[in-house]
Amino acid sequence: MDLTVSNPTECGFEYDQRTILDALRNPAALKYEPAPRGLVSARQAVREYYAERGAAIDIDDIFLTTSTSEAYSFVFQLLCNPGDEILIPAPSYPLFDFLADIQDVKLARYPLVYDHGWQIDFHAVEQAITPRARALIVVHPNNPTGHFTKRAEMEKLNAICSARRLALIVDEVFLDFHLDGRPASFAGNRDALTFTLSGISKICGLPQMKAAWVAVSGPQESKREALARLEVIADTYLSMSAPVQLALPTFLSDRAAFQRQLMARVRGNLAELDGQLVLRSVLSRLELEGGWYAVLRVPATRSDEELTLVLLDEKGVYVHPGHYYDFSSDGYLVVSLICEEREFKTGLERLLMQFR
Repeated sequence: MDLTVSNPTECGFEYDQRTILDALRNPAALKYEPAPRGLVSARQAVREYYAERGAAIDIDDIFLTTSTSEAYSFVFQLLCNPGDEILIPAPSYPLFDFLADIQDVKLARYPLVYDHGWQIDFHAVEQAITPRARALIVVHPNNPTGHFTKRAEMEKLNAICSARRLALIVDEVFLDFHLDGRPASFAGNRDALTFTLSGISKICGLPQMKAAWVAVSGPQESKREALARLEVIADTYLSMSAPVQLALPTFLSDRAAFQRQLMARVRGNLAELDGQLVLRSVLSRLELEGGWYAVLRVPATRSDEELTLVLLDEKGVYVHPGHYYDFSSDGYLVVSLICEEREFKTGLERLLMQFR
C-alpha cells in the first residue's frame, strides 16, 4: 500500500482527454518562433490566472520554463555565484539539496516551529543570514506541513529581505489547494525583489506536460535588472516546446474540474485519517491548511527510518519518514492525501496496527 503517491495521473482522477489532446494539435506549432520569455498567448494565460487571484502582474514580467525545477535553476543562476547561499525552510521537501548541488549553491536552513500550527522562526532567519546569502525561499503552502505564509509573516519577510538585500523565491505550486479561505499569492509583491514560481504539474494535475513559470516583481530598479539578466538565461535555453505553450491557455482554463476532484479526495482522506486516529490515542496529526500531505506524530521509540522499514516489511505499507523532509527530530511520518480512497483506508488500518 503506497501512501506516498504524489503523481496525480496515477490516482484515478478523470481528465478531459479530448480537450487535452486537441489542445496539443495546434497547427501554429509547426512554425518556430523563439521567444525567451515564452509565447505571448501562454504568458497572457498565466497573467489571467493571477488576475483571478487578485494579483496584478505585467505580461513581460513572466518567464515560461519546463518545470519549477528549471525555474529554480534559472533564478539560482541569476542570483548566485558558486559558494553563495540560499536560505530554505525546514521542514520542506528534499528537492532543494539537489538543485543547489547542481548550481554549486550552498543551503542554509531556517526552522519552522509548530505550536497549534506552523510559524516561521524569524529570529533564526536573522541568525542564518551571512554575507554570502543571496535569497530566501518560502514554500506557500509548505510541503509537507501544509501551512500558508500569513500576511504578517509576508510583511516581516519583505522587511528582512529589503534590509539585507536578499531576494524572495516563493514556491506556490500548491497554492490552489486550500482547505479554508483563499490565501493571497506573492505574485506582484513590490516590497522586495520576488520570484514567484508555479506550474501546471500541480495546478492542472499535468506533470507530464512540462509547463511552469517565474513571475518577477519588486522595486522597479532591481526588478528591471533581474528581468534583463533572466532574459539572457532564458534565451540561452529556449526550453519550452511550442505545442505545450500553445496549449497552456486551454490547460489553465480547464483546471477547475481537476481541482474539485482532488480537493474532494483530500477532504475525504483527511476525514478517514481523523476517524482512524480516534482509535489510537498515541498518534495524532499536525494541523494543515492546504496541500496534498498530512504529517503524523508517532511515538519516537525508534528512528523514523527504522519505523518506515518496519511498516514496509511487516505491514506492507510505504510511508515517508520525517527526516526525508528535514524534520529536526524523530517521531514523524508523512502520508499523501491523494491516494485512491480504498488504498488509503486499508493502508492506514495496516499502519495503525503497528501501534496497538
